[in-house]
Amino acid sequence: MTVAFFSGRARRVGVVLGATSAGLLVLAACDKPTPLATVTVGDESVNTQATCYNDGKAIKEADYQPCLNKKAEKKIEISMDDKVRFGVDPEIAEKGWTLFINGQQAEQEPYKKTYRTIPGSAFFTSQTGQSTNDTQVSIVEANGKKLTGIWHFEFKKSS
Repeated sequence: MTVAFFSGRARRVGVVLGATSAGLLVLAACDKPTPLATVTVGDESVNTQATCYNDGKAIKEADYQPCLNKKAEKKIEISMDDKVRFGVDPEIAEKGWTLFINGQQAEQEPYKKTYRTIPGSAFFTSQTGQSTNDTQVSIVEANGKKLTGIWHFEFKKSS
């Protein structure tokens, strides 16, 4: 013979409270993912979350340079003849984004579309005019003069 210590209603309330508490703990442990940036060359694509992102708000000025100097985790091979396609989430395009090459701003005006194509040859010449075999390219989201997100890719020159 089984004796019920709790009524059916009390058990159901306990189960609901337990499930709600567990759900809140799981949600509290999750970080909201950042918008994605993607680079495509031919039929190969790599995408990444932001290296530095403050939920769309300005990154502290003291953090700009250290973030721009972080090493890219995502790599892709590019030949000089390839077309490099960049794609960003619409929320990045809304604010505007620009490319940085090896930590230096490569263009003055922010781009406000989600997709663009640039020839591979644009990424393998240093400021001194010397040819390089690898380049770090960063997509930088900016709201006016304030940087709000930075995504890194490493381009390896293929032969």
